[in-house]
Amino acid sequence: MSSPVDRSHWLTIFALTLLFVSYNIANAGINHLDIEDNEFAEFEDFDVEDVVGGVASDQKNIVHDHEEPSTPEQDQEAAIADEDEATVETEDNEFEHVDEDEYEGYEKDSTSKPDLKLNEGPKITFAQLPAHLRSNWESYYLELMILAGLVLYFFNFFLGRSKNQRIAETWYSAFKGPLLDKFALVGDDGKLENSQPGLMKESENVYLLWCSGRTGCEAVLFELRLLKRQDLVAMVMNLFRPQQDQVHVKVFMNDSDMDTFVMCLATKKTANRFVREMADISVYCPEKKSAVDKFGLPANFVLMSEIGEASSTLLDVRVCSLINNIPEVIESIHFSDQYSGPKQTEDTAPSKMPEVKKMLIFNFNLPLKNGKSIVEAVEIIRPAIMLTFHCIDRVKRFRLSKEFKAKAEKNRQKVEEAFLKSTHAARAEAAAARREEKRRLEKEKILQDDDPEKQRKWEEKENKRLAKKRMPKMKAIKV
Repeated sequence: MSSPVDRSHWLTIFALTLLFVSYNIANAGINHLDIEDNEFAEFEDFDVEDVVGGVASDQKNIVHDHEEPSTPEQDQEAAIADEDEATVETEDNEFEHVDEDEYEGYEKDSTSKPDLKLNEGPKITFAQLPAHLRSNWESYYLELMILAGLVLYFFNFFLGRSKNQRIAETWYSAFKGPLLDKFALVGDDGKLENSQPGLMKESENVYLLWCSGRTGCEAVLFELRLLKRQDLVAMVMNLFRPQQDQVHVKVFMNDSDMDTFVMCLATKKTANRFVREMADISVYCPEKKSAVDKFGLPANFVLMSEIGEASSTLLDVRVCSLINNIPEVIESIHFSDQYSGPKQTEDTAPSKMPEVKKMLIFNFNLPLKNGKSIVEAVEIIRPAIMLTFHCIDRVKRFRLSKEFKAKAEKNRQKVEEAFLKSTHAARAEAAAARREEKRRLEKEKILQDDDPEKQRKWEEKENKRLAKKRMPKMKAIKV
């Protein structure tokens, strides 16, 4: 007869068995419903088996708690049995129907397993995003370079503008007294009431000063053409093509105070540019002659003169000695009674003679290089500025002889005839266009009139004109 302990032990086992069976029955009912509604149920059996296996393992652990521990030999036999049960028999190869000749590179192997990589989806690659600004400044080196360039450009702009303004103010303060002695009005801006006479700022590197009220000339324009120090790009270009600060003096002469001649003394580089660009020099005195032998000037200067008498008289000892003392300052001295500015291109050729003026033009260099200060450069250029007043008086008193006067007038007549000949075709075409426009307007006026008699007379007149125009031209010969 069994003891009470044995009975309780068997009762416990029986209760757990009933619990396990009821749990399996409930899960089977639930799985049956899920399989009917879920078309992917075949992939979820593994989860159910895992859950069932987990519950069973829990039940076994509870049961084995009351049993005796197993020996190592029993554990090894149980592991071998589990491996045998876990062995899955492979089904027939699903690629047996594939034709070997149809697919290139396909090898049939009944024992090989299907490649699981065929069912894998496409790989997703993520773009390499740049690092944040605070963590990687190298990603913005281009923006930093542009920002640094803008800062440097504006810094150079304000620095260069202030230096050009200092140069202009220093020049004006140095010559204000002598100009007030020579002219009645200094710093005229063209207004009736000039409240602030002085330099006029044309741009950041160009300053103008108008002076009037002197015998022998209408007015004098002093133009300071300084380097574009406010432009960083222009300063960089100046390193490859050096230029200098210049002072241009333009004297507008009266018609009665200057005779008819054209001459120019300039450096070789400037002379070549004048021959190409200036209309009066290219027409009246394109030939360049050396000024060394006759005037004793530096070899860098050449003379272009229409009348030899004018050049030999105006380039006197005072002018030549000044040029020899400061040759780096004198750029060009240009006297002309036919000044019309630069030559016009062929596309914009005028139909009438250009308007000419009698002018004296001086181009002086302001020597600010080689470590010279602004005050020193202004003092060096002072004799050249005073030379302009000497030349104004000399040109006013100079008169050509009858022989050279007739030669000059003949030259101007030839130039006018050549111009009229070159523009004859254009002027004839313009005249024909005007006549045709006049006839068209007359015809429109006649057609608008309701009088048929006037229209008939106008048509007869027009037909006679056209018939006369078609007749051959005949010349009368005197016998």
